[in-house]
Amino acid sequence: MLENYFPILLFILVGLAVGVGPIVLGKIVSPNRPDAQKNSPYECGFEAFEDARMKFDVRYYLVAILFILFDLEIAFLFPWAVVIKEIGLFGFLAMMVFLSILVVGFIYEWMKGALEWE
Repeated sequence: MLENYFPILLFILVGLAVGVGPIVLGKIVSPNRPDAQKNSPYECGFEAFEDARMKFDVRYYLVAILFILFDLEIAFLFPWAVVIKEIGLFGFLAMMVFLSILVVGFIYEWMKGALEWE
């Protein structure tokens, strides 16, 4: 009975080895010589003057979600374009319905002013 669970145990062990192994190997092998230059802020070149947990405007999140939403339609267009000859007219019409729904949503967001940054 327990031999049926061996592949699951092996999968868990390999996953842990792949996830934890490089971290442990990096801690063991890599040199650790911190100095002031290495510990200084490097993203913008100066010390942070505000809390990192400051609140962002909700429009930032709205634009990010809209970008992801409309960017994902490209993920559906590439496979569709590859097999357009095999799926025929039905596949073409199905994608046109999909794209028209996206266009209606895009026009709605445009009219509501969700894409404008003030």
